[in-house]
Amino acid sequence: MTELARLDTEGVERVLAVVAHPDDMEYGASAAVAKWAAEGIDVHYLLLTAGEAGIASIEPCRTADIRATEQKAACEIVGAASLEILDFRDGMLEPDHSVRKAIARRIRTVRPHMAISLTWELEVGFGINHVDHRACGMALIDAIRDADNPWIFQDLDLERWKVDRALFCAANRPTHYVDVSGEPLQKGIASLAAHTQYLEALPEHPSPEEINRGVTEEAGRRLGIEAALPLREVRL
Repeated sequence: MTELARLDTEGVERVLAVVAHPDDMEYGASAAVAKWAAEGIDVHYLLLTAGEAGIASIEPCRTADIRATEQKAACEIVGAASLEILDFRDGMLEPDHSVRKAIARRIRTVRPHMAISLTWELEVGFGINHVDHRACGMALIDAIRDADNPWIFQDLDLERWKVDRALFCAANRPTHYVDVSGEPLQKGIASLAAHTQYLEALPEHPSPEEINRGVTEEAGRRLGIEAALPLREVRL
């Protein structure tokens, strides 16, 4: 891992988290949300799918309700400002015009200074990245440009908005970090634990503490702190 710069959030009032599924933010990123929320930054969540294909033993319609409830609990733990869950199909997400338009709509509504998601890269530290994560990351990059273009998605009838930068978790070449030591990390762990039924359906899954510490401890060790969330910053 190359030397990381501390993420500067001076002047940041709003952040938009755009991910594919319930629980995506809780694999490390929600600890950063907890830190930002404590500093007075509003973090809004946009989930592109309900994660309805995520529990093999429960039919999708029931799973969607379960996962929405668990995501709301996770958001409350870290102090997220809002949660919106869209109805694109879990496992079938594509970075097409409809997805880009939905993200652009939320960008123009929330007017965030930063956006955060999971990386679009195929191969990541934990293996092969989920297809929906890849599609979401790619769509976010394009939607940020779309949201700032007055001639694209004019029918939204919303003023254009420029997101200053996008942050990507689990990236192969992180550039920045957020210090999530102490309470932010504990809230991040608790937010993943809030996905009770989802995790119960995955008996081989590492514990929420193992996951969050695994994501943050190596960078923290290199920086001389308890825990740091590595991120790739992209300016568009």
